[in-house]
Amino acid sequence: MSSGGDTVELGVDLSARLDRDGFALDLELSVAPGEVLAVLGPNGAGKSTMLGILSGLLRPDSGHLRVDGRTLLDTADGTFVPPHRRGVGLLAQEPLLFPHLSALANVAFGPRAQGTPRAAADSRARELLDAVGVGGLAARRPAQLSGGQQQRVALARALAPRPGLLLLDEPLAALDVDATPAMRTLLRRVIADGKQTALLVTHDALDALVLADRFVVLDRGRIVESGPARDVLARPRSAFSARIAGLDLVPGTAEGSGVRTADGTEIRGRAVEVAEGEPAVAVFPPSAVAVHASRPEGSPRNVFPVRIAALEPRGDTVRLRAAPVAGGPDWVSGLAADVTPAAVAELGVEPGHEVWFAVKATEVAVHGRHA
Repeated sequence: MSSGGDTVELGVDLSARLDRDGFALDLELSVAPGEVLAVLGPNGAGKSTMLGILSGLLRPDSGHLRVDGRTLLDTADGTFVPPHRRGVGLLAQEPLLFPHLSALANVAFGPRAQGTPRAAADSRARELLDAVGVGGLAARRPAQLSGGQQQRVALARALAPRPGLLLLDEPLAALDVDATPAMRTLLRRVIADGKQTALLVTHDALDALVLADRFVVLDRGRIVESGPARDVLARPRSAFSARIAGLDLVPGTAEGSGVRTADGTEIRGRAVEVAEGEPAVAVFPPSAVAVHASRPEGSPRNVFPVRIAALEPRGDTVRLRAAPVAGGPDWVSGLAADVTPAAVAELGVEPGHEVWFAVKATEVAVHGRHA
């Protein structure tokens, strides 16, 4: 994707400013080669506008876009590469497959449009259909495929031209609840195996956690938060990220049906399509966390000491935000427990107090995550 003998600057570099009908977009972002960047934000934040600029459907008032060292847009010198020549792939909510073509022909379409001979394009298409688990359906047309199967074909089609950037626009939003976990796992594997640079737009914190290396939060056309997924959710700085940060998460490595953290702590849970030894995250809601003044005994559960960092009133509950105890593991930082005001009074907890958090293994879901 580089041009001529120029120095190749890999990855994605976007700077864009646009003012339309009272809405202003002003952002700068970069995506490293092989990185998956999740872009989140409320409705009207500018996510669709950003996707339009990246795909070439919108021209900003000023700015530039470079992908794999190739300039696709530069308002300073008038450079504007049209959408079909950008080498940018798209996987959207709806598969948008050509209804009159077979799955094989749909996937081969991109390489063929680039001038790849038919035999080579078909070979690439078969390879990708096998990779996404629908190789046996190559001859079927979209109407003969389920929604989940169509989305797998759409993923193969998006990857077939070897895009320098893959745009994932709410790719799981239209799938039913039974198909979503398998497609989420497939996306993570295919993107990681191919070292694919990707930008994921989603409203689902779990999708972002499983698929992305880094989060960016947009609000009113500007980036208001940026950083590793766990940091953004553990210390939200905007109303939107505070709302999506409704999950506790502990990163580590899949082991059995749980996760082993970097310091060797075992978090027991329920594995969801995750392989032994791969990067994983244990996820549970703050409402599932019980708080004890001393270490609890009894039924199997995950128990760890924390220091109370803050008490956050939330309507009928109080959120206790955790920090590590002296010499304790860092992964407890930002974990939360939602308890009643009566429980707070009974425990007598205040910032600085040390307590025990406990969560049953049945409340903990374990998902693979992007490495």
